[in-house]
Amino acid sequence: MPVNVLSYAAVSATEPLRPYRFDRRDPRRDDVVIDILYCGVCHSDLHAARNDWGWTSYPIVPGHEIIGRVTAVGAQVSRFKVGDMVGVGCMVDSCGVCAACGQGHQQHCLEGATFTYGGADRIDGSPTQGGYSEKITVKQEYVLRIPDGLDPKGAAPLLCAGITTWSPLKNYHAGPGTRVAVVGLGGLGHMAIKLAKAMGAEVTLLTRSPGKEDDARRLGADHVVLSSDPARMAAVAGRFNLIIDTVPYVHDLNPYIPTLAFKGTLVLVGYLGPLEPALDSAPMVMGSKVVAGSLIGGIPATQEMLDFCGRHGIVSDVEVIGMPDINDAYERLLKSDVKYRFVIDMATLRAAA
Repeated sequence: MPVNVLSYAAVSATEPLRPYRFDRRDPRRDDVVIDILYCGVCHSDLHAARNDWGWTSYPIVPGHEIIGRVTAVGAQVSRFKVGDMVGVGCMVDSCGVCAACGQGHQQHCLEGATFTYGGADRIDGSPTQGGYSEKITVKQEYVLRIPDGLDPKGAAPLLCAGITTWSPLKNYHAGPGTRVAVVGLGGLGHMAIKLAKAMGAEVTLLTRSPGKEDDARRLGADHVVLSSDPARMAAVAGRFNLIIDTVPYVHDLNPYIPTLAFKGTLVLVGYLGPLEPALDSAPMVMGSKVVAGSLIGGIPATQEMLDFCGRHGIVSDVEVIGMPDINDAYERLLKSDVKYRFVIDMATLRAAA
């Protein structure tokens, strides 16, 4: 039978999130039922709640950085058992057979991935609802194993911020002997620094904020360069094999291209949209440099990232909040007033309601 669960939902683009009840589906033979312990708060949650992208249907329950314990499994489930600590990230299904899915890149499913909230179930068409809720029911192939020893609170943002930065670092071969720069020190940027450092790269933070040096070095940065200082940027010309650009709003990429080494790559992971001012292609053509984009990661890459974090003890720096604090947290997100990721303790959900 379907299970009625308590959650927090946005009911319009202009109203605060509030308590909301809805039915999770009757578990199928390949489903895993999870009691949610923690859920990270992503900028995407805020954008979806406020319909910034124009596609939101209400009510919507955000949350795609989910950590919890398995409470039931379907008859065909072989990967998990009751009591396992697991995670659910940005996707809960895909076609499974297209060229992208076949290569483990379910986020690029040619039929369209089914996202954790704001999507439609591929079997019954019901709206998918996210992790600001008591429970979630997910197909076993989209459930991730959380390594023993990782703090579940700090592990929650790995399901989005972690995989978003892991994918380009892995795909563009960050490691010993490479020089990686990270643009921006927020939720994504701080994970990029931690992961790149653990992978063995020399890591530099490029920032417009002079006050971030101490924190960047604590996180693992070897160098900090003030990107608003032309002399300091000139001093790192031709230096970086890879730049991970985590800035979530339109900004000028042109100052960063000269800092790429020959055949270096700048990867956008924070901003989606037209570039302004226009990108000057001359230094790219002359230096065989690349500007690329990256979208989260597939299920195999996400599990690989979690296992890597388990071996290296990497989690996100988090501020744990109660469910009643979510609307204030959204306002603070707009001001970048968090170091570096909010995580909701879902034990506070019932008290909030």
